Amino acid sequence: MTAWRDAPGIALSLAALLDQRAGAAAGPRPMARRAGVLPARRPGSGMDLREIRSWVPGDDPRRLDPSATARTGIPHVRALNEDREDVTLLIADLRRPMLWGTGAALRSVRGALHLAALGWQAVARQGAVGMILAEDGGARLTPPATGEAAMRGLCALLADRHAAALAGPAAAAPPLTEALSLALRAAPSGAHVILATAPDGWSGAEAPLARLARGRRLEVALILDPLEVAPPSRPLPVRRDGVARVLRLEPADLGAVTDGLAALGAVARQVAP
Repeated sequence: MTAWRDAPGIALSLAALLDQRAGAAAGPRPMARRAGVLPARRPGSGMDLREIRSWVPGDDPRRLDPSATARTGIPHVRALNEDREDVTLLIADLRRPMLWGTGAALRSVRGALHLAALGWQAVARQGAVGMILAEDGGARLTPPATGEAAMRGLCALLADRHAAALAGPAAAAPPLTEALSLALRAAPSGAHVILATAPDGWSGAEAPLARLARGRRLEVALILDPLEVAPPSRPLPVRRDGVARVLRLEPADLGAVTDGLAALGAVARQVAP
């Protein structure tokens, strides 16, 4: 019987991923700027004027401002803000430990919906969105692209691969090393990289996480289960290796997880049910 795989909260529907578009709102963008580019705060050779100042040795003479130079009699240059690529790279953890949950949805489903919402937000501001799927059999990359059609394609792929993960055989989950290595090649400097995983899902991949955080905005969305947020107040029977115990569960303490990610240069975001 495979009907359970189609049950709400277990199956990841394409419609649910597309529905995340409803919460995306476009921010203000310069009319003349091309899609996938945002103005950065650091000075460079972009399109937005930051200031007009006196010339100093080393300034590009092509940036001389004729009006200010003529008015003051002193060479002045136009300092511009540098453009940076607006790239969002989503990393969806579809490994076996994510296919679990005690509430209304599997952890993997809730993580996918969270990433889809962020992807649609990037599309709304005309940014480029790419995706990496971390699966038991390896990782696969869809390079960043702009436009709603590209995001719809990511949603369709995510729904399809989630269904394949549910149907696949039980297997030991590999660390996220391969997926993060792909992200290192796909995410340019300044990109926003979001990994959705379990609180301990990044264990064993500390080195590539630290490398990925250099020069990028790395966010790790910790997808929490209701049992971790608000466990039952009564003791529960637990059996493991033939030994039965009665335990009282406590809410998950993620202080060490948050500190560990911060030490690697990543920002931890708790995504509660």
